[in-house]
Amino acid sequence: MTRWQKFAGAFASLVLASGIVLSATAPSLAQRPTEEQMLNALKPAPKTRGLTTESRQLTEEQRFIDTVRKIKTRQLTLGEREKVFKIAEKRPTIDLEVYFAYDSAAISPEAEADLMKLGRVLTNPELQDSVYFVGGHTDAKGSDDYNQRLSERRATAVKQFLIEKFNLPDDSLVAAGYGEEKLKNKSDPFASENRRVQIANFDQKATAQR
Repeated sequence: MTRWQKFAGAFASLVLASGIVLSATAPSLAQRPTEEQMLNALKPAPKTRGLTTESRQLTEEQRFIDTVRKIKTRQLTLGEREKVFKIAEKRPTIDLEVYFAYDSAAISPEAEADLMKLGRVLTNPELQDSVYFVGGHTDAKGSDDYNQRLSERRATAVKQFLIEKFNLPDDSLVAAGYGEEKLKNKSDPFASENRRVQIANFDQKATAQR
């Protein structure tokens, strides 16, 4: 990997996926989503009754999420990551960028304020007992292996921050890295919006345990 590739890959950011994407260079406070906006974006859709094809599929998906959220000793497999991502695409999501130091997964002071705001939202009573997806992504700069490992480290760093600061249960956050596999802006693989961590609400644990 060239020095430039490492430097460019180091500015990976965190994005929860709703369309509120912040600039990678000194975003203003006006650009940042409010806690109310985050909360509204992550609220689950009203549940419907009946054993329709859609409801059965949702039940099967929740059972799968209930299984992977209990994995403690390894990263998710390629197949598990892919299935988790497909489920997350259909669930409530929101976008937010968080900054990391060069070639590091350490949460920066600039990032901490946004993550504190996110943590307050995730512990809001309206989202009680929810299970959340934390998916790390990079742009296409750098090698596949480097990007994969970096995305995993940063997704895990965000998960650990939320657990430690807000006492969230470990199994309420499912972290996975995707490297450059899931580009947000496919027409510009090096664009800043590709460097993100996606957050989605997988709904309540109680649903997954039925």
